[in-house]
Amino acid sequence: MEADETGTLETLRRCRAAMATLVERHDGRIVNTWGDAVIAEFPSVVEAVQCAVETQQELFAFNGGLPEPQRMRFRIGIHLGDVMVEGDDVYGDGVNIAARLQERAEPGGILISGPVYDQVHNKLAIGFDCLGQQHLKNVSNPVTGYRILQRGAGAPPRAAGPDVRVELAAPRDPGRQVQDGLASALDWWRSLPRASAVLIAVALFLFLTNVFSGLGHIWFHWPVAALLLVALLRASRRRPP
Repeated sequence: MEADETGTLETLRRCRAAMATLVERHDGRIVNTWGDAVIAEFPSVVEAVQCAVETQQELFAFNGGLPEPQRMRFRIGIHLGDVMVEGDDVYGDGVNIAARLQERAEPGGILISGPVYDQVHNKLAIGFDCLGQQHLKNVSNPVTGYRILQRGAGAPPRAAGPDVRVELAAPRDPGRQVQDGLASALDWWRSLPRASAVLIAVALFLFLTNVFSGLGHIWFHWPVAALLLVALLRASRRRPP
């Protein structure tokens, strides 16, 4: 502001306009603004995190065209919790925690609380650094913080010190995984010699019979052991000298 009040205010307006567009795109609303700060609320925590990541990417691209002294880097804090609504404004401990997390974030970075991580870590293809318990001002209980790992050129510099990295990918459909496993097992069984395939099929039949007749008395291992012994003897007889 001291060097260029008009230019600084114009840069801030452009950054806020970009934020407002992305917040609206993710079904959120900007609740309040003061100074260079913005408070926004979202009906979905997943949308909130996606909006935060896209916002930092947008601002990084915008800053790339500015000289270093004119660049604005915003910190973002996200918390999931109940809030009190009065008119167009929101209050409560949840708002306070989000604001305090923002203070702990790196310039251009995003810091989320444990409840946010619990909801989004298996829904979004992004990574996280667990920063452990954060003792926040005016918050009696410590809050677990997670830094969002932003890939690409837009990633903020990482602070020195040990941390725990959790790399995450998009979740796979469990039903699809079971289907793939069964198909692989069936292909392997079909590739076996006919005698071995028959012995395995009989052993599986005996196991299932024991399971469905009750596991109070387990007996399937005795006939299965005999079948395996026969299979080994056949294999040894075919082995060349």
